[in-house]
Amino acid sequence: MNIETIAVLGAGTMGHGIAQLGAEASLNVVLCDISGPALERAMKMIEAGIVIEGRTIEQCRAITGRIKGMTSIRDAVRSAGLVIECLPEDLELKKKVFREIDGICSPEVILATNTSGLSPTEIAKGLSYPERVVVAHFWNPPQLIPLVEIVPGERTSLSVVDAAVEWVRSLGKEPVRLKKECPGFIGNRLQLALLREALYIVDEGYADIEEVDRSIIYGHGRRLPVTGPFLSADMGGLDIFHIISSYLFPVLCNAPEPSRLMQGLVEKGDLGMKSGKGFYDWNDEMRKKTIQLRTETLVHFLEKDTSKG
Repeated sequence: MNIETIAVLGAGTMGHGIAQLGAEASLNVVLCDISGPALERAMKMIEAGIVIEGRTIEQCRAITGRIKGMTSIRDAVRSAGLVIECLPEDLELKKKVFREIDGICSPEVILATNTSGLSPTEIAKGLSYPERVVVAHFWNPPQLIPLVEIVPGERTSLSVVDAAVEWVRSLGKEPVRLKKECPGFIGNRLQLALLREALYIVDEGYADIEEVDRSIIYGHGRRLPVTGPFLSADMGGLDIFHIISSYLFPVLCNAPEPSRLMQGLVEKGDLGMKSGKGFYDWNDEMRKKTIQLRTETLVHFLEKDTSKG
């Protein structure tokens, strides 16, 4: 695989982060968005992110110098060896964009989607070359989280999956390869299972929101960077975990609908940090403090990953 230029479609949170990753890996990056102001905001966020991560001014200029903003999809993908779509989670929108780029890009160009759970088979339906469509699901913030889920559709070729894995590794990230697609892939299935139980604990009055968060931060959060669920079970003893599951599985939440607590907040427009209120009240001080702490922690783990490599 010899990819020198990538096109990133969408300049939002994920798009600008992936653009930064590509530029840091010495790739030429075309960041495309229909909105000129969105492209300007994205470049400012990339510059700010690079500085927060401890880069020098010279390094910042070198990285941003490899990123070019465009508002035309046709112009953006014309010279790309790989295109990654980072648009909102709207299946019809994604299908429309993939039909467009499928007709522009030569057959050997990989068409990746950063969807967090939509079907790559559906996205590729009706394309001339569905075998080149693959999911490369980066996690937020993509420049700091190593995980990238690589998910094939029913007609994705093995060589495209292999190439996507190789490309992700070239960015310094950790590809996790699924054998076949499933809704939500691995990460979001586990994340939403945890959130469902956390919401249930609060809904049932067992504990307050802050205490549930603290139990993860000071418990699972300290262990999970080293041991995932299967390693943790092995280390704790499968006999012990089997006994616990025998009495706990029957009483865990298995609700098929979203939590009433979360639904009520969404209906009021309390969407979390982006609206200023959600489970917590997000004033400027809390927002800045939380983002800074998250960034410092993720950078710490990235440095440990680099030292191990």
